[in-house]
Formats: sequence, structure tokens, C-alpha cells
Amino acid sequence: MSWDPSEAGKRRNYHHGNLREALIEAALRLIREKGPAGFTVAEAARAAGVSPAAPYRHFRDRDELMADIARRGFEAFGLVLRSAWDKGRPTPRAALKRVGIAYLDFARREPASYAAMFESGVAMSHNPALLAASEEAFGALRETCEGIIATMPAGHRPPPMMMALHIWSMSHGIASLFARGDAARRPLPMSPEDLLEAGILVYLDGLAAAR
Repeated sequence: MSWDPSEAGKRRNYHHGNLREALIEAALRLIREKGPAGFTVAEAARAAGVSPAAPYRHFRDRDELMADIARRGFEAFGLVLRSAWDKGRPTPRAALKRVGIAYLDFARREPASYAAMFESGVAMSHNPALLAASEEAFGALRETCEGIIATMPAGHRPPPMMMALHIWSMSHGIASLFARGDAARRPLPMSPEDLLEAGILVYLDGLAAAR
């Protein structure tokens, strides 16, 4: 029987407060390898180098572990989108383009977090913190759309929620299909950023034509 002192030290550190973060990191690795539904809490524990019972000190079950990962993802996502919007400077359309690029870049850089956010199947109604983080991230997108709408003629402005849902659906579809940083990414004869920019331009031009 071999004994790895570095492994023993790692277990002691986990015991003294790093266990939660170790489990999060292990779960993110497993999501990248197997998808958000492809592993158990026991596998996450094994990947973190702790006993199968250890995760239950911090997470009631697998859904609670996934909810925490998704919450963290949405919190980071919201900050990224708000930073890209930058209060609509120098112009709302230029800032909207930045937001689109930031959206796709997040999906590419953080594929495991992105999958946990949108594909884990965790019920947000049972996780107030996750729901709040999700709404905050969506709020950043809605704020962007409100800035675009404010440049349109009065009396011909679409509802901000409608536009936010349309832009979100378009961005999420392109991110999920073409801008992921994992094996689920499909080939595309143009960049995802160009595809999203073209789609948004067609959408905004369509709104203008309707006016």
C-alpha cells in the first residue's frame, strides 16, 4: 500500500475549510468532461480526493451542488455583461455589440459554468439565491435593450422585456451551438460574433421597418 504525502496534505486542507471550493472545482472538471448530468456527488468527491460522505457537509444533494455552481456562474456572467454595456458608451449600438461579444466569450471561456447555468435542470424556484443571480444577469441584458430602445422614436418603442427575450434567445442559441469551449460546439463558416452581430442588425432593422 502506497502513501502519497501530498494527497494526505490535500485532504487535511480540505478538512480545514477548502472542501467546498475543492468540490466546486472537481464538479466543474466533470461537467467539462461529461456534461452537467453525467456524474454523481460520489464522483465529484473522488475527483476532489475526499470521502464519498464529505460533500454532504456542504451540499444536501447533487442539485444543491449544481445550484451553487450555476449561481456563481450567473453572478460572474452578470458582471461581464454589465461591464461590456458600460452604460451605453460611446453609443448604445456600439455597446450592444460589446455585450454580444462578451456573451459569446463567456460561453467559450466558461463552458462548464455555462452548462451548469442553462443545462443542469436545477429548479430555480427551489433555489432563491440561484434565481436572484439569474435575474440579475438577465437584468443586465434588459438594461442594454432599454438603452437601445431609448434611441428609438417615441411611440414606436418595443417593450424592453420583449426585446431582451429576443436578444437573449438569439445570443443563447448561437452561444450554445457555435461559441462553446467544449466538444458540443458546431463548425461554422463565419465567426459566432459575426453571426450574432448580423442577426441583431437584421432584428433592429426589422423593428425600424415596422415603424
